[in-house]
Amino acid sequence: MSEISMKITVPSVEAIQAVGAAVGSNARPGDLVMLNGPLGAGKTTMTQGIARAVGVRARVQSPTFTIAQIHRGCTAQGEKLDLVHVDAYRLTSMEELDALDLDTTLDEALTVVEWGEGKAEVLSADRLEIAIERPEGSVSGEEPEDLLTDAPRVLTFIPHGERSAQLAHAVLHSPQVLSLTEQ
Repeated sequence: MSEISMKITVPSVEAIQAVGAAVGSNARPGDLVMLNGPLGAGKTTMTQGIARAVGVRARVQSPTFTIAQIHRGCTAQGEKLDLVHVDAYRLTSMEELDALDLDTTLDEALTVVEWGEGKAEVLSADRLEIAIERPEGSVSGEEPEDLLTDAPRVLTFIPHGERSAQLAHAVLHSPQVLSLTEQ
């Protein structure tokens, strides 16, 4: 299956949570979602929406220092779907990624990896990558005062494999996402 990317623009950071909720609502055990983008783009915000949709009740925040967290979830249909939330920003080698033992939960949970580009692709050939672009206030755009929190974001969905293409299609055609892009 060829890799075809799909782009949408969302009007605000809050809308990123709605897109995340669409991802979580359509996710199945074994799905791998990689979220990529600069600091402040909305990766953790999207993960919070995903978590809410899979019934995670605990507070979801960036696991920057713990690297990986497992959140117990239960979908609206009463099915158990845990969320494995990974922040690969501080990982510097494949050995560090391997030490997380993500392969032990990969088949039974929804795994979301922030900052996974160039690192987490080895986890599964079938994965959905979502690149989040945000406006930048300076050349580097990485200083806190440069982050435009309520500015539109461009989300690029890049499915790798049949299942991730199905997930991307379901998300992009879900009522909550269609209503965001029609504004």
